[in-house]
Parts: sequence; structure tokens; C-alpha cells
Amino acid sequence: MEKSPLQFGTIHRFLTVFAQVKTLSDRWYALHIRRRFEKYVENQLCEKGYETFLPTYVSKRKWSDREKALSLPLFPSYVFCRFNVNARLPILTTPGVNCILGIGKSPTAVDEIEIAALRRVVESGMPTQPSPYVSVGEIIHVQEGPLKGLVGIVVRTRGVHRLIVSVSLLMRSISVEIDRSLVRSLDLPRITENSVRLHTTDLPEASVSRLP
Repeated sequence: MEKSPLQFGTIHRFLTVFAQVKTLSDRWYALHIRRRFEKYVENQLCEKGYETFLPTYVSKRKWSDREKALSLPLFPSYVFCRFNVNARLPILTTPGVNCILGIGKSPTAVDEIEIAALRRVVESGMPTQPSPYVSVGEIIHVQEGPLKGLVGIVVRTRGVHRLIVSVSLLMRSISVEIDRSLVRSLDLPRITENSVRLHTTDLPEASVSRLP
């Protein structure tokens, strides 16, 4: 029996709405991974159809007779994955996955803005490296260059300005060298240790979510 144009239209609208609802229910989460299993877990999750993000950087290691460039995770023991937290069992049963990072016993989504900033830095191709967690400093807006549009904290280390991009839930950061002439300081109160302490005093500590 052939379907009428009206039936096709109804099916199309249903599938469109379903896709939109699914997209809205999927959020980015940080998975704590068995040490040195980051790439393996990423591949396993991709095969299951999940969207993943494993930010890496190039580190040059020297041996007595040669030098080798290695691709290493910017956040060792973590892989970011986008999924519906109410259907997380396939994630937690993936070999190498220890848990989903969260507050208390509940998984906590990573800020979408932080994920987008990480992607911009990694995809820019600019030399990036892990950094101690930085939550205080001068807030700037990148005006030109591959990172145009990013907002972050700038620090000066050994005479070089570096843009800091952080994942608050992990309390970890990455940094990339940036030309000071390409950024503009935002007209915002400078973030200090005192102001951070005032805003985080009542926050619960981050923990992990295991199998329910």
C-alpha cells in the first residue's frame, strides 16, 4: 500500500522532532579512563556511534640516537563523550572506562562553551600544551588570528603570553602561545583568588558516577 504525501509529511515531521529532542538530550561528559587507554576507549565509543573528543598535543621526545614526535592527551586519563545521561549504561560498560565525572553521585555535563573553546584551540593547529589549572587573571578577547573570537585568561610566562583554556569540572587547563597585539582586555573585573574563593565556597566537590 502506497503512502500518501500527507503520511510522508507526518513521518518526516516526526523524525525531525525526534532528532531535535535527541540532540537536546545529549550533553558532553568527561569520562575517567584507565591510564593509557584514552585512544582505545575513544575508538570503542566511536564504533558504538557516540561522538567523542580526545584533545591531543605533540610532544617531542629525545633518545640517544633519535628524536620522536608523540601524540599525547592534553587531559591524561580523560575522554569527552556526548550522550544522553539517562542511557549511559553502554558508556559505563565500555572496557577502559572507570566512571563519569560528576558532582556527588550524579554525572555533571561539561560546559558546552568550554568544549567549543577546546576544539577551537586544538583545530587551530597552534602548538598547545597542558597547563596547571588557572582560574585567576586578566580576561581577554582574541581579536585576530586562528583563535579569533575566543575569550579566556591570559598569563605571562617566561616573557611569553599564553592563552589559558580550562575545563572547570576537571580543574585542568591547557595553554597556547598568543601574540598580545591580537587580543583586547575585556572591561570586566579582574578574576582574583579572593573572588574565586567567594564564588566556590558553597560548591560541592566533584566526584564520579559509576554503574547505577
